Amino acid sequence: MASDAAGIRRLLVDTGEPRGWVSPRTDLVTALLGIWFGVGLMIDAWAHSNLAQLETFFTPWHAVFYSGFVVVSGWIIWQVWRNARGGRQGLAAVPTGYLAGLAAIPAFAAFGFADMVWHTVLGIETTIDILFSPSHLGLIVTMMLMITTPLRSAWNAPDVGARPSLGRLLPALIGLAFATTLVSLFLSYGDALQYRPQAVVQAFSMAQDRGAGPRPVGPGADRVAVAMVVTNVVMLSPVLLLVRRWLLPFGSVTVMYTIMALMPGAQTAFRNVPILLSFVAAGFVSDLLIRRLRPSGERRAAYWTFAGLSAFVTWSLYIGVASATGGGLPSVPELWTGAPVVAGLIGLALGALFLPDAVTARPVPPGAAAAGRA
Repeated sequence: MASDAAGIRRLLVDTGEPRGWVSPRTDLVTALLGIWFGVGLMIDAWAHSNLAQLETFFTPWHAVFYSGFVVVSGWIIWQVWRNARGGRQGLAAVPTGYLAGLAAIPAFAAFGFADMVWHTVLGIETTIDILFSPSHLGLIVTMMLMITTPLRSAWNAPDVGARPSLGRLLPALIGLAFATTLVSLFLSYGDALQYRPQAVVQAFSMAQDRGAGPRPVGPGADRVAVAMVVTNVVMLSPVLLLVRRWLLPFGSVTVMYTIMALMPGAQTAFRNVPILLSFVAAGFVSDLLIRRLRPSGERRAAYWTFAGLSAFVTWSLYIGVASATGGGLPSVPELWTGAPVVAGLIGLALGALFLPDAVTARPVPPGAAAAGRA
């Protein structure tokens, strides 16, 4: 026992070497295993949203979800163990970008055990309370730290320049997009992608007065409008983060928006495919805007323009597709013409928040990147 404890202490003593980066292929494997993890959660979200009775913690969808955790955590630990076998110890054995994911592994396991106890004692949540369960919130935060590992790894990687290729940036895009789906899941009571086209058209066909007459069936205009604002912020923010860091290669936003559409699709059993496809189309148009405007941290005006136009186009397509497939244009023109304008103004505000002042590109000294190595 004493010798084992001494061995562990020796392993934890930092040998002081600069932390290195894993290969792009290793990051890609991390991202692909993260897809297993993320899809497992989507299957679980589908079950909670579409199955009437869930009476046990031990379900096939939980098995997919937690097996995803096992493979992702095992892969991250293996990267550290390889470095430890090579003589590195302590933090020196942890690749750049992998520390937060490594620290999240035991925390996720603890929240998973707490979730099992919670369900065993208090039962299975089937309504909005599932989105506020402390054990679920702990699982989602620690899961985000694990699946965004490829993003942190790429952030200051020496082989990723200001204009990376789509292949090189793909692991980071996958990780950040799946992290965004986690946010959208826990804000699903304000997710505009969950509405069917007919519901959007109906909602924007009535400027309802809650004090007069019976309440109409389906969501009101106020609820859909608020959901559009929430979804606009949730989906556009990660794109603006990346646009400030890199000149994104063509296809980046399309990839991200396609992944982001999967969670509301799973929750609705893909009964709202036209709405989801409108968002994928918005990603393609946003890629065209990036190619035309070349927004970056150094080009503030282009960055702000992209932020506003991307949001405006996204929600114009949303209403346009809803109208084309849901029974025609809504009958209140102020609502369907003004909603994309509001979205564009919010996008512009986000752009100003993310980039209040233009930044000057300059080489980063080796020691200055330490903050990004978690």
